[in-house]
Amino acid sequence: MSEPQSAWQASLPFYTSKLFRDVQLSGIFKDSKTFADASPKLSWQSAINAYLSESAQANFSLAEFILRFFTIPEPISLTSDVRCESVSEYIEVMWSTLTRQPDEDNNSSLIPLAEPYIVPGGRFREIYYWDTYFTALGLKESGHEKLITSMLNNFLTVQQSVGCIPNGNRAYYHTRSQPPVMGLLAQLVLEDNATADLKARCLHGLHQEYQFWMDGAEALTDVQPAFRRVVKMPDGSVLNRYYDDVATPRPESYREDIEAAAIHQQESQALFFRDLRAACESGWDFSSRWFEDPADLNTIQTTQIVPVDVNSLLVMLERQLARLYQESGDDSQAARFSQKAEQRIHALHRYMWCEKDGLFKDYNWQKAHQTSVKSLATVLPLFAEIAGEEQAQTIAGHLESSFLKAGGLVTTLNTTGQQWDSPNGWAPLQWFAVAGLRNYGYHMLAREVMERWLNCVEHYFAAHHVMLEKYNVCNIETAAGGGEYDVQLGFGWTNGVTRMFYSLLTGSR
Repeated sequence: MSEPQSAWQASLPFYTSKLFRDVQLSGIFKDSKTFADASPKLSWQSAINAYLSESAQANFSLAEFILRFFTIPEPISLTSDVRCESVSEYIEVMWSTLTRQPDEDNNSSLIPLAEPYIVPGGRFREIYYWDTYFTALGLKESGHEKLITSMLNNFLTVQQSVGCIPNGNRAYYHTRSQPPVMGLLAQLVLEDNATADLKARCLHGLHQEYQFWMDGAEALTDVQPAFRRVVKMPDGSVLNRYYDDVATPRPESYREDIEAAAIHQQESQALFFRDLRAACESGWDFSSRWFEDPADLNTIQTTQIVPVDVNSLLVMLERQLARLYQESGDDSQAARFSQKAEQRIHALHRYMWCEKDGLFKDYNWQKAHQTSVKSLATVLPLFAEIAGEEQAQTIAGHLESSFLKAGGLVTTLNTTGQQWDSPNGWAPLQWFAVAGLRNYGYHMLAREVMERWLNCVEHYFAAHHVMLEKYNVCNIETAAGGGEYDVQLGFGWTNGVTRMFYSLLTGSR
């Protein structure tokens, strides 16, 4: 007997309905995510049925219909009601502003979470997977360890019902994940003397995370070298890519995807949609990293690319599983995951280290060559401590000479209009770089990155009294731009990384 359908699963037909398509293409909502997050006042099916019945009538008003059948969400508060005099004060106040209490399993697209959690802010009304780790860095420095444990518990629970940790806790995100950072989040909790029960749950959850990313690896062949998120390399090793199990327009960016796909032939549109979705799983949505022509989104080829970052994070996951199995007394599994980590490290170096450029670069598995884009993904092997000393020295030199700007590290060296390219800088990448540099003893450069980032954040805060999800690090006098939506305020991961940098630099600032 099958289990009863949950409320979020009941919402899935809505996203393929004529009602949803017509509303999203109407332009009534500036941001496609607004209607994607709407809740029906009665039920999803009753709204769909009513639309089919009423929309053909004379004088039908789509806007009036929406108001009659749906509750439209408001953005999360962009600022605190309290006027803060400093960035540090603002961050502490915003922890409570961005905290959400447990969800009810009601008539909405939310995948309900049983314990409190932090949302990023603005249009992002739900928890996001990789955001949570960077937010948690600051929460820990602020003494909110209990909230970090709650969010870890939420992920472990959702993982069991969805099959992965989704991009965010919305129904329309259930077919993709984000960079696998649950092990990093778990480590923040486990290092504080976690209970044996939580350790066991974490081990089980991390193993399930690994199985999600490695699904299909055993069945890869020379004829079918890629399946879902795994790719068989020419030497027989297996590495990973970003992917999405669905190849249709993203509900939260429906109109944008339909319009962008218009220049593609009908038979190639599904691949185009999948590559857009896969880039969203990477968190870098969008960046020239994923384009054949760095200046053209329409040449996106995310699923052709074996990325530096996800494979570095998976090495960390394999090593963490080896340690946890060793601690549990399972020497066989510990040895197995240690071997897998070593195999992945060898393959990553073979295919992604570019001797000529002195950087780690993404690899196009279909064309059998590295991509041309120089990006901050190169710091992930330093973060994972899998780079050689000479490689780290070369990378540090490039960071200082090419990537380091007035406000911190720029995301790529390409200026394209995409938000994960120059001139923008993002808190998660500043953290990966700083932690990676510190791993290899480049403390002065790490300090310089932190100081420039804080100067950038403080400069904007002094004028506007808010924090942003991203910054123009090349010109701190100019606000960040690019992407599919307006720059968001709040903002969870910026607050978290900034709080951590204050602690690393002064312990109190």
